[in-house]
Amino acid sequence: MEDQHYKSDSHQSHDLSKDEKKQLEKELERLQLELVKLLEWIKVKKLKVVVIFEGRDAAGKGGVIKRVMEYLNPRFCKVVALGIPTEKEKTQWYFQRYTKHLPAAGEMILFDRSWYNRAGVEQVMGFCSPTEYEEFLRSCPEFERMLVRSGIILIKYWFSVSDEEQERRFQERISNLAKRWKISPMDVLSRSKWLEYSKAKDAMFQYTDIKQAPWFVVNANNKLKARLNCIHHLLSLIPYTEIESEAISLPPKQSDVGYIRPPVSDQTFVPEVY
Repeated sequence: MEDQHYKSDSHQSHDLSKDEKKQLEKELERLQLELVKLLEWIKVKKLKVVVIFEGRDAAGKGGVIKRVMEYLNPRFCKVVALGIPTEKEKTQWYFQRYTKHLPAAGEMILFDRSWYNRAGVEQVMGFCSPTEYEEFLRSCPEFERMLVRSGIILIKYWFSVSDEEQERRFQERISNLAKRWKISPMDVLSRSKWLEYSKAKDAMFQYTDIKQAPWFVVNANNKLKARLNCIHHLLSLIPYTEIESEAISLPPKQSDVGYIRPPVSDQTFVPEVY
């Protein structure tokens, strides 16, 4: 059964001591600086990288993506999180709305959920027909092999969380106004379909865990450790070295002799409340 491997793991992020959290957060910052070096390598070497983040609702995918992006240049590393397809998109080839977001040379794209929606939520909730689902399972491996042959580095992560931990995170989101937006009616409904999602995930792995683009499973019961493990693994998959940057020296400020600035009173300032 999917996610049962971590069912008895009770050592969650909220159980860590202050010293443990401090040590892990320090290591996280170190890894984030390595991501900066990696992205510079991707840019200079003109690599094309796609990283897919999939998993259970509330498994912590968004938190990992946020930490990956925190220090990176958004011009070269972008997050793609598509919403519900439009009526026009529903008539297109299924992969069409995703291909437009694939990277050019020197870019890394992070998919916050991806074409695997068809193997998960669409299948479980009945948003696609059995024929469409079966065609996806047949065509997805070939689609991904084609991406890899084209020179794209394709990395796929599945975030695995136990049902007990998912329940705890849902309850936390419901009771916390700052996090309530994270839980949708679809998330709530997914709790009643835990078994169906497990079966869908198992079938998805059976067809799409290919050697050209394997699935990497992240134990996500501990959010902080999941972030570190995922980032550390990502860094290990792309050999890179630090690119030496040119020294930057600021030129002297331009002289303002003869320039008369308009009076400050002509400008509208934000009130200094703090």
